[in-house]
Amino acid sequence: MAADEDSLKRLQAEFLCSICRDYFEEPVIITCGHNFCRACITRHWEQFRDTFPCPECRKEFPEIKLRPNRQLRNAVDLFAKELGFQPQGNRAGDRVCEKHREGLKLFCEEDRTPICVKCRESQAHRSHSVVPIEEASQDSKEQIRSHLESLKKERDEILSYKSSGENTSQELLKQLETERQKIVAEFQQLRQFLEEQERLLLVQLEELNQEIEKGRAEYVAKLSEELSSFSSLISEMEQKCQLPASEFLQDIKGTLSRCEREKFQNPVAFSSDLKWRIWESSQRNASVETIMKKFKDSLSSRQRLDKANVTLDPDTANPYLTVSADRKSARSGGVWQTLPKNPERFDTVPCVLGCEGFTSGKHTWEVEVEMEKWGVCAVGVARESVSRKGWISLNPEQGIWAVSCSEDQYQAYMSPGQRIPFPPSRAPRRIRVYLDYERGQVAFFDAGRGDPIVTFPPASFAGERIRPFFQAGVSVPVFGVLGTVRLTLCP
Repeated sequence: MAADEDSLKRLQAEFLCSICRDYFEEPVIITCGHNFCRACITRHWEQFRDTFPCPECRKEFPEIKLRPNRQLRNAVDLFAKELGFQPQGNRAGDRVCEKHREGLKLFCEEDRTPICVKCRESQAHRSHSVVPIEEASQDSKEQIRSHLESLKKERDEILSYKSSGENTSQELLKQLETERQKIVAEFQQLRQFLEEQERLLLVQLEELNQEIEKGRAEYVAKLSEELSSFSSLISEMEQKCQLPASEFLQDIKGTLSRCEREKFQNPVAFSSDLKWRIWESSQRNASVETIMKKFKDSLSSRQRLDKANVTLDPDTANPYLTVSADRKSARSGGVWQTLPKNPERFDTVPCVLGCEGFTSGKHTWEVEVEMEKWGVCAVGVARESVSRKGWISLNPEQGIWAVSCSEDQYQAYMSPGQRIPFPPSRAPRRIRVYLDYERGQVAFFDAGRGDPIVTFPPASFAGERIRPFFQAGVSVPVFGVLGTVRLTLCP
């Protein structure tokens, strides 16, 4: 019986690769006639360049020649199947330690690399913390999967940005086409006198069209590049997760580092200045009768908006507000100041007016809003005659055209019973105020995006002075804690 076992072991030895000491896996025969696993001999020869020695007989060959040994492969499979022997390390594609030729069964957590049992007892790893390689592989795969979810989510966001950018460009182009048709129709009525001006405006619109086309192409190119990068990274990570544990954990630190790339920042597709110029162009052509009257005096250039240099009037500031020394910002801080009770001062509501007043022309200015919890503010314009004493209402009937902002609510009051809310997710933190005195128009824009927020119906200012209006306070005091609000006029 012992002789049979010895014969069996000798026979078994014939089916073992001399490199990995396991059953042949895809056996190949080299020039000298010795057999090896294809992967084993390939890895062994990676360290050589000019000649390739046989690991057994040491005979050297000038080139690599590998021929599949199908008979040996069939014999190995039959032997393993009949006698119930199973591969010890390389059958499932596991790699072996190049130094000890042992299977990589452990993972050194300090060096972040797979090791064999003999490596574990060596001086290099004896004091290190090690875990079974499958356990380490599972933990790292979970990290990779977590990163994959984030990467896929970002890829979807980029696709959404791309779609949104395309839609925005189409909307802008439609606006331009509408303006083009309107301009042509209006200038046909002005005959020869207005033909030159018509051409000038169309040229300007064409320049805007080219800017939009260029911006769209650059925007899509940037997103496509990012999509390609993310797709390649995701594909790489997915393929990495399919590898055997020992191959998967090779350079796992670098793999995780590539996953933890900076979050994609959506590039600006169309500047707020471009959107503002398109809206401004439409406003200049909103009333052809007004334009025709002014063409005879000066038609060499289009009207320009006056960007007002607004400052705050401390004499109108409610005692609850602190006006900065340069009169460019107002802050509510919960401290009541002792100030003169002059007639022009707001005594109850935390409001302040701008020093400047307007009785003609078109004017615009921007305000940056900073709010903590329970904060509330308003930005707009008010009549010189607006009530300064007691509670006031933010609506045109009371002489105020304003947008009201709080932590979770953004709205404009057209009249005492009519308000227009807009979603908190689109709440602007930088608001542009637009005043056209002659037309009696007040409009608000998101200065960051250039998007319109709300436009009030035309009003009659009847020659009265119109001043910038600001409110900054708290909606509700909670347990003695008041939210801070700061309004800053932008340069």
